[in-house]
Amino acid sequence: MSTSAESSPAGAPVQAAVTPARRRSLVAATGVLAAVVLAADQLTKWWAESALTVGGDPVPVLGELLQLRLIYNPGAALSIATGMTWLLTIIVVVVVVVIVRMIGRIGSRGWAVALGLLLGGAVGNLVDRLAREPGFARGYVVDFIDYAGFFVGNVADIAIVAAAVLIGVLSLVGIGVDGRRHADGEATSGGDGTGVEQPGASDDGASDDGAADDRTDAAGDAGDGTAR
Repeated sequence: MSTSAESSPAGAPVQAAVTPARRRSLVAATGVLAAVVLAADQLTKWWAESALTVGGDPVPVLGELLQLRLIYNPGAALSIATGMTWLLTIIVVVVVVVIVRMIGRIGSRGWAVALGLLLGGAVGNLVDRLAREPGFARGYVVDFIDYAGFFVGNVADIAIVAAAVLIGVLSLVGIGVDGRRHADGEATSGGDGTGVEQPGASDDGASDDGAADDRTDAAGDAGDGTAR
């Protein structure tokens, strides 16, 4: 009968590797979540453009804490780097490629959710960069959720922030993208950091103690002989 985990020489549990079937399932779930985020982002942007007007009065949702106000953002979050749209587009493309490569190693449900949210949000804003005015790779991002006047965002931004928080939590608890708890090996490691006691270390210590005892006994016998 097989078990899901085995014990290492140091007695710490070793997690079994993720099976190909489970990895395929996690990759599929990540892709589905990314598609849902992308669809929600683009549909809400389409609604915002049809229902709101640039420069119009904001529509209160939670008083002044949360309002709906349409703007077109050429920069990043908080309108940073408004004159560097091309560079921002390249950065987002690189981020998307990195995320896709990471998904191939996924072995954790938590990371599946985090990467799905991150990929969907990144692609959602990338679509705006590539397809909207004033031109390819220079398009303005549609923002319409006003947070108490501090900044205006969209559904893609919400997904990206949620993914960042989740990734931070997963990193703090030591869960890697592959699903393994990397902190377990560090917590149970020996002095050399390998987690395995070095061969002969205990035996050498015992031998040293035994040699010391023999020398003490010999000294005692010699003292007794002299006294006699």
